[in-house]
Amino acid sequence: MTTLQVRLHAVTYEAPAINTYELRAADGAALPSFTAGAHIDVHLPNGMTRSYSLCNAPHETHRYVLGVNRDPASRGGSQYLHETLRTGTLLAISAPRNHFPLVDDAPHTVLIAGGIGITPLLSMIQRLEQLGRSWELHDCTRTRAAAGFVATLEPYGSRVHWHHDAEPDGVQLDLAALLKRHAPTTHFYCCGPTGMLKSFEAAAATCDGARERFHVEYFAAREAPAADGGFTVQLARSQRLIQVSKGQTILDALLGAGVEVSYSCSQGVCGTCETRVLEGQPDHRDMVLTQSEQDTNRSMMICCSGSKSACLVLDL
Repeated sequence: MTTLQVRLHAVTYEAPAINTYELRAADGAALPSFTAGAHIDVHLPNGMTRSYSLCNAPHETHRYVLGVNRDPASRGGSQYLHETLRTGTLLAISAPRNHFPLVDDAPHTVLIAGGIGITPLLSMIQRLEQLGRSWELHDCTRTRAAAGFVATLEPYGSRVHWHHDAEPDGVQLDLAALLKRHAPTTHFYCCGPTGMLKSFEAAAATCDGARERFHVEYFAAREAPAADGGFTVQLARSQRLIQVSKGQTILDALLGAGVEVSYSCSQGVCGTCETRVLEGQPDHRDMVLTQSEQDTNRSMMICCSGSKSACLVLDL
């Protein structure tokens, strides 16, 4: 995968566990353009690669801004950014990719954030503002103190609705009621913890109108990766045969055999490891491909998906 060289230009405090990280091209050139909802992979100096949403305005090409929550259950990425990374550090990043695109001509847009799920929605807000479109945001955190980007959102006034369910006067957002009180032409975007997203999808299933107007982005896997093994992967370009054993993912088997492939989250949520399928039937476990895209079996996420056939032929 081709990478871009950037320098960490600034780190800004947003909340007790949230910082923003501003990246600029190391050579001062313009960065590739992106669309609202996009993310990039960041190759950290400690050898980890992690995916983070871009939260700045899509028309900005002089910088990328990432909002990162220091997760207590961090696999090491957010912890490294918060504790070790310093301004001036050179980093390699991917070009932006978007699995959570904004339909920017909807009559009205409702954005629903849970915790750090606000980050891709910030980019959407700035795009909708640029276009003069109608929108509202529902930002959900356990407490007021945990909410990030408060100063950024305050100028939007009554279009921003805060929900802090652990406060003495707090009430949890009623997703079903929110979805049903809007017109069937409204588009909804939800990003946050897995529990919130499952509740959102359950509520959306009872609503009128096209299913395509309900959009979600997962930051964590919804189900365990396929690791039953017992099948073979054929690499079409080299004709190598790789056995995937019980307890292994396809990615595990390929890396163990010395095959170089791109990957990041290892949970099927970022899309970095998407690989073209030439023959065979994948057992899809990712959160990137739509149901119709999975049904075509033209590509798969090798970090989490397995095989329903004895052999998979991949374009590797």
